[in-house]
Amino acid sequence: MGPPLIKQWALVTGASEGLGREFATIAAKDGYDVILSARQQDKLEALAKGLRRAYQVQVEVIPADLSRAEEAESLWARASKGRQIAVLVNNAGLGRNGRFTDLEGWVRESASIEVNIMAATILMKRAAAVMAAHGSGRILNVASTAGFLPGPNMAVYHATKAYLLSLSEAVSEELRGTGVTVTALCPGATATEFFAADGAEHKTLITRLPLPLADSVALAGWKAMKRGQRVKVVGAMNKIFAFVPRIAPRRVVTFITGMFLKRRW
Repeated sequence: MGPPLIKQWALVTGASEGLGREFATIAAKDGYDVILSARQQDKLEALAKGLRRAYQVQVEVIPADLSRAEEAESLWARASKGRQIAVLVNNAGLGRNGRFTDLEGWVRESASIEVNIMAATILMKRAAAVMAAHGSGRILNVASTAGFLPGPNMAVYHATKAYLLSLSEAVSEELRGTGVTVTALCPGATATEFFAADGAEHKTLITRLPLPLADSVALAGWKAMKRGQRVKVVGAMNKIFAFVPRIAPRRVVTFITGMFLKRRW
């Protein structure tokens, strides 16, 4: 992976930790100037300082809470002002483990819809339009193997990832021949702060399984994006999880998934 011939920018959301932090590091290592966005400005500033020192690239920090409808538009306006965004990594995501009928979970579930669907769509739409006009660009949407199957006990999260996966594939086809590609990265559960943020660590069968490290997942996604691959499922077991719903009765798949996602500890 060599640096871009013309200095260009990569915008990474959810960049303060986990996959986002790894994507930002890979982008800087690949020679891109980087715009970091997330809610936690202190973590972003620390990451920016490290990237500047290690890779001699420009790094800008734009804090944003993408669960607020207007902040995605504001983020794009600030990020793209006077800059050519060559890469968009739509990594920010929220989820909640719990029964759909638990009304107290709606605050986080509604935030998940705003971040995983609304913000991701707004940023993708803005980026795709500008990139198509320039005749080049890469969009990487962090979907999930959750997008391939219904997820009882994480119903809203699975539904949002199904949306993002479908949107990515459809827009990728629309953009065919424009020089712009869209890649949906579909990891399974990954060793990041995602589950801890939900307070769900060590409470489901999924989180008891050995989890791949964020750096290897991010690198696989970045390489797939650079190739223009439409969908990248990371890991042999996850490829099985993605394939089984195509051949097994959907009701059986849904039942088994619900068992894996049920809180137990």
